[in-house]
Amino acid sequence: METTETFESLVRAEFAPKNTYLNTASSGLLPARTVGALREAAEIRAEGRPLDTLFEDVEAARAVFARLAGVPASRVAAGPSVAAQTALVAAALPAGSEVLTAEDDFASVVTPFHTRGDLKVRAVPLERLAESVRPGTALVAVSAAQSADGRLAGLPALREAARAHGARTYVDFSQAAGWLPMDAGADDFTVSTTFKWLLGPHGAAFLVVPEDFGGLTPLLASWVAAERPWDSCYGPVAELAHSARRFDVSPALFTYAGVRRSLELVEELGVPAVQAHDLALADRFRAGLAGLGHAPLPAPGSAIVSVPGLGSRQPELSRAGIEVSDRAGNLRASFHLYNTAADVDRLLEALAR
Repeated sequence: METTETFESLVRAEFAPKNTYLNTASSGLLPARTVGALREAAEIRAEGRPLDTLFEDVEAARAVFARLAGVPASRVAAGPSVAAQTALVAAALPAGSEVLTAEDDFASVVTPFHTRGDLKVRAVPLERLAESVRPGTALVAVSAAQSADGRLAGLPALREAARAHGARTYVDFSQAAGWLPMDAGADDFTVSTTFKWLLGPHGAAFLVVPEDFGGLTPLLASWVAAERPWDSCYGPVAELAHSARRFDVSPALFTYAGVRRSLELVEELGVPAVQAHDLALADRFRAGLAGLGHAPLPAPGSAIVSVPGLGSRQPELSRAGIEVSDRAGNLRASFHLYNTAADVDRLLEALAR
């Protein structure tokens, strides 16, 4: 009981949405502590105070993400987006390499492999991904949870198949980190944006690389990628960071001031507790849909629920103060820690009308 009360009291202290917000798969709500940190960051700039604390926020955010991902902070690079991080991985592949992807995965996960122009990119249905790894496959790139419908990738089987054929894995946790426990150390590369289930502002994405960097080249290196950044502001960087920080892009300081506080909240609440909360609400919605005669797309164990044929209801639901998404004609509802059973019931009542 004490744990439940602590979870609920923490959430109530941080969130007070003015509507029924069921659209975290698009972007998460900002906690109160994050909003306060963003204001403070702006005031630091406006008042001409030193920016030291904002640079400290970058490192603190990296450290919290590393703990959530289950890896040392030395393996975590800070960048602006999933697409930018994917491009680093794509650029490291030899010409002619085969990259295996899931059909209709999110564009940021797959497009940089296509734009290389000299890679063999093969897409198969998500449920066939593990069995489709073959000799000669260099990399398997996939989202841990699909953006469109919430389906989970079956990572244990995929990792086993990749190891059996000498392939590497690149997993995007953007639709999973924050509600699904991560084990980034089990993959060669992982990435996650922070503005969805991790509740941060836009403009940050963390890339986890192997201890030996996995053959990546720091193509976007600047002074922040140096082992001693403040001694490396002029001329070529003489010594790149000995950690994954060599892949950092000059940070959006306001963003990381907020990301730090958001990640700290997720860590404080505990991902397993968030997962239990989110999945209970998703299952409540699935059960209610059955009572209304609707069948969602199969995505067991996911906090994202997509319902075929109901996407056109999104505008009227928004006018009624219920925020969901329309994805390819499907109504997509996504449930997170600030949602309640009353939110689920309100959506079901609206759909019944």
